[in-house]
Amino acid sequence: MAAFVIALGLPAAAFALTAQGQVMLQRWGLSDRCVAAAQRAFPDYTPEANAKRDAQLKQCLANSNLPPRDLSAAPK
Repeated sequence: MAAFVIALGLPAAAFALTAQGQVMLQRWGLSDRCVAAAQRAFPDYTPEANAKRDAQLKQCLANSNLPPRDLSAAPK
């Protein structure tokens, strides 16, 4: 069982060691921070707060030169 878990983790660990992997992980981290900041700013789930949260998220992603997230795929 432990060997299986290690085998699953090896490709991800190897990719994280490459330059492209490092950039990808940094961009995911920035994207996650944008999501967290938008959620902290507008924690309610009213239609107005949802719209403001989405707008702030899009602006943060654009300011960080990150691709937009597909908000239609988000859980409702």
